[in-house]
This record gives sequence, structure tokens and C-alpha cells, in this order.
Amino acid sequence: MKLSLSVRIAEGFLSKEEAILTLAEVADLAVAAGYDAICMRASQIGIQSSADQIDEAVKTLKDRELDVSMATPDFAIVYNNDQGPDCLRNITPYLDVAERFEAPLVRVAIKKDADIPHVQRAADEAAERGIRLAHQCHTLSLFETIENIERSLAAIDRPNFGLIYEPANLELCDQDYGPQTLERLAPKIFNVYLQNQIIRSGGSVTLNTWCRGPVEFDIIQIHDPGGIDFARVQQGLQQIGYQGSITVHQCAPEGQTPQESAAATAQFLRSSH
Repeated sequence: MKLSLSVRIAEGFLSKEEAILTLAEVADLAVAAGYDAICMRASQIGIQSSADQIDEAVKTLKDRELDVSMATPDFAIVYNNDQGPDCLRNITPYLDVAERFEAPLVRVAIKKDADIPHVQRAADEAAERGIRLAHQCHTLSLFETIENIERSLAAIDRPNFGLIYEPANLELCDQDYGPQTLERLAPKIFNVYLQNQIIRSGGSVTLNTWCRGPVEFDIIQIHDPGGIDFARVQQGLQQIGYQGSITVHQCAPEGQTPQESAAATAQFLRSSH
């Protein structure tokens, strides 16, 4: 298992632009906790970063022998807002960032069927540079439900375009996220994101969905019980022979330091794998 730590560990859930740790600090805690890679986001490095900032970040990670599993180089993609698909109309700077980190994958955003021709052109450009594109299972997108995920992937029809499987967003959309779903999506799963939650009335967070309206839930750590059934997730990943990265996609925790959270989660995932 190649375990990757998202720099989201140094972000707040609703403020994804302000990092509470430097990249060197995130990298140091990743190494200390036994991670193999970093999942890069714009809160650390993105298309807004200067060449010097990118060069320094590349050196920071190389010095610590950490790979970059995926790049999400702007804030609109992270927020999944109406500007998210703009990346598809000029994918070049996103690929430039990924290439500097030797990242094999770039996350993009798609909101409507009219975005699909732009996805296809972006994927073709990425293919010329040996880079793949992927979309997360995510609320308020064409990738909310299993049916729409399959339909969208078929419409895009590019071998280097695939899916970031993420069980928590599937659960928010009342979708099965277990072995049967993983089997259906297996050929197009390029990355795995893990985060945890408990869906309940009166939860501290409310997210809207297109398929079932607003959903209330509480965020918990991946290693906390009572949320996503990670045993089913692990079973499904093993059944399909998944060999790619597994990324801890968890925001800054309540009641734990990022260092404590990253270490406990890595221990949990490695012991249960």
C-alpha cells in the first residue's frame, strides 16, 4: 500500500486556502508517521505559486524522499464551485505544476454535460505529457451517484481520465460504497481518498447534494469508530487488486494536532490493510 497524506491535514474544513503548517512541517510529519507521498493542494502550491516557490517545494519533498501522488492546483477545484471546471479550458498550467512534482495525476472538476468536450481536450493534452486526470466522487457534480459516475466516465471516454474513489461523499449521496461498487468502478479508479464522518440530524456540518438535498453530519477522524465502514472499503480494494495510492484526505482535526492525527491514521490504515 502506498500511503499518501493530503496537505489538507493543515487546512480547515471550510477554509481551504489558509495553511496552518508550512510544507516542510507537513512533509516532516508525513515522514515521521510513515507516509510515502504527499497529495498536493493549492493551499501549499498551485497555479498561483511562483517558479521559485515551486522549486523550493520540489526540493523540500525530494530532500525527504516523498513523492506527490496527485496535484489539485487551484482553489476552485477544491471548493467544487461554479469556477471549478474553468481548469478544463486551460489545463496547461495545471499540468506544469504536476510535471514539476513528477505527479502522475491531476484532480479536476466537472459540473455539467457541457463541460465534457473540455474534459476530453484537457485529457488529450495531459496524455501527451504522460499525466492522467481524475474527478473525485463528490456532491454537487456529475460524480454524485454511481449511475452518473458510470455515465460520465463513458461519455468522456478517455483512457487517462478516471475516478478518485471516496466513500464519504458516496455515503452523503446515499450511495453504496462497498465491494460491489468498487467492482463496478474498478477499471477507472485512479486514486483513493479516505475521510470519515457520522451522518446524523443536528450534525455540525451541512452539505447540499443534488440527489437528496442537504445532509447533516459530524466530521470524525479516520481512525475513530462509528463512521465509514473501512473494513468493507478494504475488502473491496483487495478484491479488485487496487495497487495505487491511498490518500488520507482529512482536514485539520478538533482536539488533536495534525501530527497526532496523521500518525494515528497511518497506524490504523497500515494495521488494517
